[in-house]
Amino acid sequence: MYKHIVLAADGSENADRAAKETIKIASMSKDCVVEVVYVADFENAKTEVLHSSSKEALELERRRKIKNVEKLLNESKIYYKVRILHGIPGPEIVKFANENNVDLLVIGSRGLNSLQEMVLGSVSHKVIKRVNCPALVVK
Repeated sequence: MYKHIVLAADGSENADRAAKETIKIASMSKDCVVEVVYVADFENAKTEVLHSSSKEALELERRRKIKNVEKLLNESKIYYKVRILHGIPGPEIVKFANENNVDLLVIGSRGLNSLQEMVLGSVSHKVIKRVNCPALVVK
């Protein structure tokens, strides 16, 4: 079964749904480790740094965004680690998964309509096209 699952989280409801699916899968193996990956997006990071009183406050604010995911994992007694990455979400998630011997990547779908996805592209779509491990997109 899966021993190393990466859960991409961004504080959205879709990330919470992805966490619930991750819990179902991780529960099947007692030695499974879930790594929750949150990417501090370059575009938002400048504003966050300017409005933060300290490095610790900035870290707490980023952890606050994924607190629901952590709560779900804790309640289910799933062993997990949190990784905060910096950069553009899609490429950073792909890089992390491809460099860390990941068995499964789980990511929420943002729910763009067809036109938005065609014009903008979604993070989940970009990730599943480039990641080298199996990936699960949760709607």
